Amino acid sequence: MAGRILRAWIASGRRPARVASFFAPGGSLKINDGAASVGREEIAAAARGFMAALPDLVVRMDSLTVTGRQAVYRWTLTGTNTGAGGVRKAVRISGYEEWTLATDGLVERSLGHFDAADYDRQLKGEPPPMR
Repeated sequence: MAGRILRAWIASGRRPARVASFFAPGGSLKINDGAASVGREEIAAAARGFMAALPDLVVRMDSLTVTGRQAVYRWTLTGTNTGAGGVRKAVRISGYEEWTLATDGLVERSLGHFDAADYDRQLKGEPPPMR
């Protein structure tokens, strides 16, 4: 299923409704500390937002670990912020989603995590912090 979700994110023509179809009808998607998107329409809207901001979006699956009804999906996203109001900066971020799966295998709940400060830094064209 993770591979099919990945293809929905990067498929020609971007298909946010297809991404949402992998969620249970009352499923939820929460990214970092944002409000949860509940239901397929809201989940599709959240996916549409990323796809619009990064029209050349590519998502790569780094790993997938499944234990019972729990899964951790690690990914790397690349793209250029050229959507409406975009700043024309390339971004590359990695993150992960913690999934709770319904008995039918659809995603009941997804908690997404990525370094939002790093994402914002890249949009501003700032160099990475010194370590």
